[in-house]
Amino acid sequence: MKADIATEPGINMEEKIDVEAGENPFEPYLDALKKVLEDQDPIFMIGIIVSLAVVVITFVLLKYVLRRKTVQSAVLLVGLCDSGKTLLFSRLLSGKFKKTQTSITDNSAPYKAKNERVREETDVVRAGSSWLLIDLPGHDSLRPQYVEKFKSAARAMVFVVDSAIFQKEVRDVAEFLYFLLTDSVVSRNVPSLIVACNKQDITMAKSAKLIRQQLEKEMNTLRVTRSATLSAQDGSAGATVHLGKKGKDFEFSQLPMKVEFLECSARGSKGEDGKADIASLEKSLAKL
Repeated sequence: MKADIATEPGINMEEKIDVEAGENPFEPYLDALKKVLEDQDPIFMIGIIVSLAVVVITFVLLKYVLRRKTVQSAVLLVGLCDSGKTLLFSRLLSGKFKKTQTSITDNSAPYKAKNERVREETDVVRAGSSWLLIDLPGHDSLRPQYVEKFKSAARAMVFVVDSAIFQKEVRDVAEFLYFLLTDSVVSRNVPSLIVACNKQDITMAKSAKLIRQQLEKEMNTLRVTRSATLSAQDGSAGATVHLGKKGKDFEFSQLPMKVEFLECSARGSKGEDGKADIASLEKSLAKL
């Protein structure tokens, strides 16, 4: 056997073994596939490539959209202490009056928005989209940690204002709003902002129009002072999200998200036994 192999001209035993070991078992199939592709019309091949690209892009976009809808599926009730957030939370969910106290933790429950179709002869209310309604504590020592916990999930923020004592709290309300709107996550996700001017059943309550105007003035002042403070600290005012348009007085219309001011009363004009006046808020939530 050794003699036979040795007498074969020009063949080395080690080279023969290396050649056999290096052969690709899929090479015949690859060659056949290559031949088939070469025989195809170039226009046909371009069509296949374009079709595959469209499928891949569609899949990626669909995944992004579904993920966005899944992640931003909460409506946050935020505001100062005693603004009426928890009662509003109860009214939206059950329509019932409930005695409340200052919250020290969050409350959450599924909320199904109401799509109202107003007709002259009938009052038809149809179920709409479902969101997770979350009532966040209003105490200033608790607000930051709960905002941090839920801000990424916010599809909308309902900022509840006590319209009856707004003049006394305008500075605190503006500071909390400024804190929310200059947050990098909120600025990137642009959830809708609904400013619910609550307690309209009280005689001294301020209108939504006046509250908006006063907040714009106060937040414009805050923007100037905060920018000056940042510049003094690190020589740059770009360490946080700039609120509104540079060089112009602040207005809510300058924000990248949808902003709406509305009037409501979680208590209602007839007190505990009556219905809440929250139809405008329910209508806005149905549009999310």
